Amino acid sequence: MEPAEAFNRALRTWARWVDSNVDPRQTSVFFRSISPEHKRENLQWCYNQTRPVSDNERYVWQFPKSMVTLVERTLLRMRMPVRYLNVTRLSGFRRDAHTGVYTSRQGKLLTPEQRKEPERFADCSHWCLPGLPDTWNELLFASLLDTSLTTS
Repeated sequence: MEPAEAFNRALRTWARWVDSNVDPRQTSVFFRSISPEHKRENLQWCYNQTRPVSDNERYVWQFPKSMVTLVERTLLRMRMPVRYLNVTRLSGFRRDAHTGVYTSRQGKLLTPEQRKEPERFADCSHWCLPGLPDTWNELLFASLLDTSLTTS
């Protein structure tokens, strides 16, 4: 099965469950988009970065637009109101906020030999704290405080 189809099936299953089991008078549902990896020419591009991406730099977004469309289409079709926290583009500019060579994709510390090859071993899907995830939390908090979005 293609990744986009698997993702679509998972989203539809989640949406059906939420629509069938969640009472919008008692519960708010949030869907946070995925944060992108940063790659350049198939290499990790967040290693040793100390500044966000500038306007004149180009890099590859690792979360395909087709999957963003699947999320947005699914949320629009749902009966349950879902607050969409789209952090993908916001996070895309923060290549400097990754854990880099401190942990691997499996969450273990890298060996000194692995640190010499960050293109192969650096983790670009997790984020350092404090930093970007704090911004996501601020967006969530602001959404919780926004009473105009609450259903009565």
